[in-house]
Amino acid sequence: MSMEYDVLVVGAGIQGAGVAEALTAAGHRVAILEQESVAYGTSSRSSKLIHGGLRYLESGQFSLVYECLKERRWLLANKPDLVHMVPFLIPVYRHSRRPSWKIRLGLSFYALLSGLFSSYARFRSISTQDYDALCGLNSDDLLAVYRYYDAQTDDAALTREVIQTAVRGGAELLCPASLVGAEVTDKFVRVDYFHNGQLNTLHCRALVNCSGPWIEETNSKCAPSAKLPPLELVAGTHIQVPLKLANKIFYVEAEDGRAVFVMPWQGETLIGTTERPYHGDPAEVAPTLEEKAYLLRTLKQYFPETRPLQLSDLSDSWAGLRVLPHASDNPFSRSRETMICTDNPKCPRIVAVAGGKLTSYRATARSVVKKLRPLLASKEDLAPAPASHSTGTREDAKERNL
Repeated sequence: MSMEYDVLVVGAGIQGAGVAEALTAAGHRVAILEQESVAYGTSSRSSKLIHGGLRYLESGQFSLVYECLKERRWLLANKPDLVHMVPFLIPVYRHSRRPSWKIRLGLSFYALLSGLFSSYARFRSISTQDYDALCGLNSDDLLAVYRYYDAQTDDAALTREVIQTAVRGGAELLCPASLVGAEVTDKFVRVDYFHNGQLNTLHCRALVNCSGPWIEETNSKCAPSAKLPPLELVAGTHIQVPLKLANKIFYVEAEDGRAVFVMPWQGETLIGTTERPYHGDPAEVAPTLEEKAYLLRTLKQYFPETRPLQLSDLSDSWAGLRVLPHASDNPFSRSRETMICTDNPKCPRIVAVAGGKLTSYRATARSVVKKLRPLLASKEDLAPAPASHSTGTREDAKERNL
């Protein structure tokens, strides 16, 4: 039996897009199976940030912060049309849980991890009397304001760009298409899937599960399945209000002490995010009334001009899902490291990517390629993929699915 593909990637979010791009760049034949549309799930519902994750320093995730800052530097240099630097302001009040010295210490370490010779590594204090710079920020009991730089992006557009790169490199996008089952044999993985209303079959050397919050469902359809640790879905809500407050991002404390971003987005203002355990169908996740009220209260606390706003005034709201390791502690403090799980650590044919950051999608992809390298080293039984997988020509399929 000859292989039609080296790897099938399940899921066209940013992690699946990154893995497909890296594999095609390495010369492998790749198919991408997506049940809805590119960036349908979490990859279009994030905080739109390309950042190291300043708050992860609090929980000791130094290697993650360093990796993300390194990836941020690459994205700024190579995708300047999609990723751009933005000033971030952190106000410190008399009631703030994080005092000025702690903010300064965190920013100093962040600058060190960013690279001291980077022009964007520096941070500085802003005068609490500089009303223009503060853009209407509440000045009652304001003790200090710190400015540093991180990056913003359009998460869905970035994901589409990476998918397009993979397709230009030879990957085939099957969308919408849903996995029915995958069975590992001695020499290949047989995959059954629905596409264009028909049940189809393909063969590949390995399957990479990048289905985000559907990871456990997808994994259950694989035999054998990857060995996943206990996982939990955590929902995060954002709201959008019809006001443009600033061309910078404010990093503020909500009433319970967790960090919330107030940022420019599409000519208006985006506020997020929340964190709550989620146990339902990932396709049905939605903001709760309590979450929207919580974010609106946070906005009003820091920007008095927004106090007349009511929930009915919101331009938009949405919720996305993070995949985190299960734990009894607060989701805020849990590890954000990507978990790469396999069916066989020596020669994996089923690989599952759990979690992962938008910023570090390339690093995740490199790790997956490294896992698969021993398996993909031999290509002697590779044959052209038959044209029966979809209607029309291969090029037609690419254009139709993008």
